[in-house]
Amino acid sequence: MAAARGTGKHARPGAGRLKAAARPPYRNALMIIAIAVVMGALFCAAYSLALGRVRPHHLAIALVGRPAERPALVGALERAVSGGLAFRPYPSVLAARAAINQQAEYGALVLGPGAPRLLLSSASGASVARVLEQAAIRASQALGEPIPVVDLHPLPPGDPSGLVEFYATLAASVVGFVTMLQIRGVVHGISLGGWLALIVVIAVIGGLALALVADPLIKALPGPFPELWYALSAEIAVAALVCSTLIVLTDRWAIIPVWLLFVILGNTSAGGAVAPPLLPPVFAFVGRFLPPGATVNIIRTAAYFRDYQHALPFVVQAAWLACGLAALLISSRLLRRGPGRPPLSNRSWRDR
Repeated sequence: MAAARGTGKHARPGAGRLKAAARPPYRNALMIIAIAVVMGALFCAAYSLALGRVRPHHLAIALVGRPAERPALVGALERAVSGGLAFRPYPSVLAARAAINQQAEYGALVLGPGAPRLLLSSASGASVARVLEQAAIRASQALGEPIPVVDLHPLPPGDPSGLVEFYATLAASVVGFVTMLQIRGVVHGISLGGWLALIVVIAVIGGLALALVADPLIKALPGPFPELWYALSAEIAVAALVCSTLIVLTDRWAIIPVWLLFVILGNTSAGGAVAPPLLPPVFAFVGRFLPPGATVNIIRTAAYFRDYQHALPFVVQAAWLACGLAALLISSRLLRRGPGRPPLSNRSWRDR
């Protein structure tokens, strides 16, 4: 009995040590699982709410002619989109077509001269073009007269839905931050200068690979190749710089803010899958100033409106690149650690 009690007495500390050793890994693993589930749920909710329930919000349409002469037609179109159209008068069809080419308008209702017709541009936003085309069909049925639809900028056979610019941008974002996270987890001891060199390498090579796939291989984006390469490389570089800064600031939890910024908010509001006039107003506004939105705009204009490129997307990308680099350098200097150091969980307390 005494021996048995002694054995039990000596066994309890060992069992306690085993439990103490096993508890933290399982706890950490369960925490990671919980975070993954929450991030996945947020991804599903954001894309479903923003992209799955499209509704026109101030959809800009040029108007040529006097609406007082065809009030029934104008009213039928407005009712077909639940009043989401915003007509802006233009003096001529030529002026309206120029506004569509500059992406200032998504379409044009031409009341004259000649028979009424609806001009649209699938390249400006396939989702908006579908809304306008369906509105023309409903208005035709309500009025009992056809409303011809003319697509000024149809999409190529390689991208009939106009989604490749969105997928290429999403891929560039993921390549940028996932590469940095993987390098951080596998390769240790990289200096800050070496880390920045790796960002340049992955940006140049990754952007080239994505541009090659989108343009010459599947022929989905018929734009100037150097511009596509630049836009995708810049997106990769921005994602990598932001992720690197967050690695310095938050260590192993960097994936959370990066995922929220680039995937849940950035790509949802980019205007690639659903054009801005069909997004919730907050997403439409924010998307213009986030890297994915700027990249989508640069790619779309380069591919279909190459003579009408806008400055704002380039300014947004340049600002994110400059701020991302500055934030990485400053945070590394102030905290005296770079993104290439091992995660805190892998270092002893003496090294922290």
